[in-house]
Amino acid sequence: MPDRCVSKQTLQRLPAYLNYLRSPQAVGKYVSATNIAEALGFNDVVVRKDLACVSNLGRPKVGYVRVELIRALERFLGYDNTQDAVLVGAGKLGQALLSYGGFPQYGLNILAGFDCDPALAGKEVAGKKILPMDKLPDLCRRVGVHIGIITVPGAYAQEVCDQLTGSGVLAVWNFANAHLHVPQGILVQNENMAVSLALLSNHLREQFSTKGNGK
Repeated sequence: MPDRCVSKQTLQRLPAYLNYLRSPQAVGKYVSATNIAEALGFNDVVVRKDLACVSNLGRPKVGYVRVELIRALERFLGYDNTQDAVLVGAGKLGQALLSYGGFPQYGLNILAGFDCDPALAGKEVAGKKILPMDKLPDLCRRVGVHIGIITVPGAYAQEVCDQLTGSGVLAVWNFANAHLHVPQGILVQNENMAVSLALLSNHLREQFSTKGNGK
């Protein structure tokens, strides 16, 4: 049986494999770890080990049946089991996430947005209502929501996080520029745009430095 106890690095690579397998670039009935590695610029040994965590249906010199590997990846990543979520902070970023139609293919369904601004109460974004914050605990508990998305300014992120975890949320997707303190057993996934921009800037600096040195 495939091993579900995988490293964070493997979990970060698996969606890339799935995206490739779903794309028009992946053709034919069969696909191998080497095919995926070459298409994505990865090490084929790493890809082979990653896929072994997901499925044991690969055949030597043949590879995997592509549609079967897609299903195995979807099951392993939980994309075949939709999870309901709520979003707190219906500003520009929050509304952009509410409007994004690609989440369902990754097993995520944002039920509603929440905001403390009375002017936003009752507004709909892509068919999803924005509700006042006092409605948050009831909806989370009634529906059994376990994922909360935070898109508020950093100064308010901890307060919102406390409200989410107090309402039964077990996993927080944090877009705020703030370090969150959560009870044991709660997962926080930070999307830190400042870090991402720093990495991009550093890459550009290295590229220009190399060119400037005539290499």
